[in-house]
Amino acid sequence: MYERVLLPTDGSETSLAAATHAGSLARTAGSVVNVVSVADSRNRFESPSSGLAPEAWRETERERAEAAIEETAAELPSEVEIERTVVTGVPQDEILRLIEETAAEIVVMGTHGREGIDRYLLGSVTERVVRHSPVPVLTVQGDPTTGD
Repeated sequence: MYERVLLPTDGSETSLAAATHAGSLARTAGSVVNVVSVADSRNRFESPSSGLAPEAWRETERERAEAAIEETAAELPSEVEIERTVVTGVPQDEILRLIEETAAEIVVMGTHGREGIDRYLLGSVTERVVRHSPVPVLTVQGDPTTGD
């Protein structure tokens, strides 16, 4: 039914919880899981007074994305075939692009369960993916009391 699963991760606890669900789905359906992390290109600290150089931001984001992928992939069952993808850009845009590019048939991703001002200020990558995805999106909610 689902031959290709896209599993976006930011390394959070909700991403690891989503990996458990993606692994179960992949094992049952014999799917390939593409674990993807986006090195966010939006440097919130790039200004003369902020002190973080663009090169340092990009390198740090890429390292974070690579670590998130490895941590998330470790949560998947050993018999599941795993692909790893790191891309740079705006997370929701890159995830939506990868759905098409990788021919994913389902996306499994965590949601932090933020509400109110946190949701307004931080946004929701998951919400944007759910609204615009051409394929089903399985969301796994974290603990709303901790933000994970």
